[in-house]
Amino acid sequence: MSANSGAPVGLLSYETLVHAVAGAVGSMTAMTVFFPLDTARIRLQVDENRKSKSTPIILAEIAKEEGILSLYRGWFPVISSLCCSNFVYFYTFNSLKRVWVTGRGQARPGKDLLMGFISGAVNVLLTTPMWVVNTRLKLQGAKFRNEDLHQTHYKGILDAFSQIINNEGAATLWNGMLPSLVLVFNPAVQFMFYEAMKRRAGRGGRKISSVEIFLIGAIAKAIATTATYPLQTVQAILRFGQYKAEGKSGLLGSLCNVVYLLMDRIKRHGVLGLYKGLEAKLLQTVLTAALMFVVYEKITAATFKVMGLKQKLKH
Repeated sequence: MSANSGAPVGLLSYETLVHAVAGAVGSMTAMTVFFPLDTARIRLQVDENRKSKSTPIILAEIAKEEGILSLYRGWFPVISSLCCSNFVYFYTFNSLKRVWVTGRGQARPGKDLLMGFISGAVNVLLTTPMWVVNTRLKLQGAKFRNEDLHQTHYKGILDAFSQIINNEGAATLWNGMLPSLVLVFNPAVQFMFYEAMKRRAGRGGRKISSVEIFLIGAIAKAIATTATYPLQTVQAILRFGQYKAEGKSGLLGSLCNVVYLLMDRIKRHGVLGLYKGLEAKLLQTVLTAALMFVVYEKITAATFKVMGLKQKLKH
């Protein structure tokens, strides 16, 4: 993800746009391939009474009870949200990289981490409403083991937005935003490790293979996911919108809700209850991130190669 030495340093550039589009396309491709694993993960997080713990068994149960296509329920809103989310993240990250790194010495893990935090915060503020809606749509029609969970009835993305705003208030679209802001630690750590390992692998101008990119992306995502998974569980519960809190509202209320949900999960299922669905999450998110980085690097390399050829033809 290095910048061209002759390119102007700034927030708006063709190169940054290429990175953003490549990141969006890479994430959509990878998520489509591994989407059923995400279906299993979110079902385990929200439906506490589901006994099965093995990801293959969960997938088999869902397919048997609800049909094979249910494994891809909510695919379009998830892919739409992911496209917007990764476009925003990659654009912001690479814009900051052009400003802070290009022409100002070597990149450092500390800078990568800070850029990841800022990019993640911008992403959360802009795209949380889309993730709330796609969580609702993904769980619509699901057969829950927990009888306290009720079904929603949305006709699509726009209808879901409309119903949520009219029935629950516009602020509901930012449910789970506090854990999401804390969870910017996830992509920040992921990118810090990814950038550091990629720099080490590419020392001396050595070309990094697709297999190495896949492994580097997988390791970076596995570390970040394991560290932040309990908050991801709380985030999924809050986005689903069927946890009704009492008492304080606003930022303090949101913080209390997060703490309460974490403690309640431990009380009911023990500390390991915070990691319910981790197997499915690791399979899905690690494989998705690894494939996403491979597609991303291939697209950016091919695009910049074409740009280089065009520049040569002009001269």
